[in-house]
Amino acid sequence: MSILTRSVLKEVLRWYGAGVALFMALQMTDILSSTVDKLLTYHPPLSKAAFAFLTYLPTIVNRTLVMAVAFAILLAFSRLQQDSELKAISASGVRPLSLIWPLTLPFALVAGLAFLNADRLVPAGLANWERAWYQIYNTTPPPPRQEKYTYAPPGALYYAGRVVNDTGGNVAQLEGIMVQRGNETITASTGSWDTARQTWTLQGAWIVRPGENPRQLATPLVLPQRDTLTPPPVDARQAPTAELRATLARGTLSPTDRRDYQFQLATRYADPLTAIVFALAAGVLGLLIRNRAAAFAGVVVFIVCFYALWTTVPGLARAGAMNPMLAAWLPNLLFLAVAGVLAWRLR
Repeated sequence: MSILTRSVLKEVLRWYGAGVALFMALQMTDILSSTVDKLLTYHPPLSKAAFAFLTYLPTIVNRTLVMAVAFAILLAFSRLQQDSELKAISASGVRPLSLIWPLTLPFALVAGLAFLNADRLVPAGLANWERAWYQIYNTTPPPPRQEKYTYAPPGALYYAGRVVNDTGGNVAQLEGIMVQRGNETITASTGSWDTARQTWTLQGAWIVRPGENPRQLATPLVLPQRDTLTPPPVDARQAPTAELRATLARGTLSPTDRRDYQFQLATRYADPLTAIVFALAAGVLGLLIRNRAAAFAGVVVFIVCFYALWTTVPGLARAGAMNPMLAAWLPNLLFLAVAGVLAWRLR
């Protein structure tokens, strides 16, 4: 690595440290301002409030590590432009674009750190963040539930709009029930599922058979049901990467949950690599910026455009409007395309 390249890297890393401090402070301030009213209302002990904020720290760290890349490179290059150092480097026979690739080396380490953080600490932190606020509200978390449960053994179909396991034991509550067996259809608003006895017990069940009027039973109806009661899938954002893969491999998710899990699994790799993408795109853009004011404006536009796209694609993936894998990688792919266009202009 040449002396000129080391000098540029030193300047970028100096600004990167400042960017990390700046974005950490901004995000912590945002969280405090958005939650201080709730803290004043519920008066939690200082230890509970501090724990809640600490649990969200891994998420803040990952965002900061990535956002500070564009900040560091654009401002470092603006300083080099302003002091005519880039002109001197170009005059010495070094092509400006040759300065870009070395920038990916330190930020590849940043991407690795972000991946390790996203793999374990961020999911655990989000789960603890949710539990911490239930403690602050002095309420219990909602019981595990599964929406739109379906079980289809030979010759039958069991459906429940919602399965709620209040106690975490062998008995779950059922809502919106429909059972089809042979030529009869059974419906009920509520019921229970006893997995130890392998039965569904329906309250106020209606039975419909061809050629007969619907009739409602006055007593509970007990039906055999030999499926197993499995815990509902956790929030994909709170699942470690290995759990995301294992759950997808089991094939038990609903279409919406499957798309959500696929998207979250892809983002575990795409989001950390954004640090390298930012290094390339911001590096090429920095070669075009001539003053510090333009650099600050570039930082704002850069991050706002990426953030708007980054917050839009999860909804598209979950709704099925876009392939989850493509949605996760789309922001990086678009910014790589921008970097390619700018590099072609500077060639």
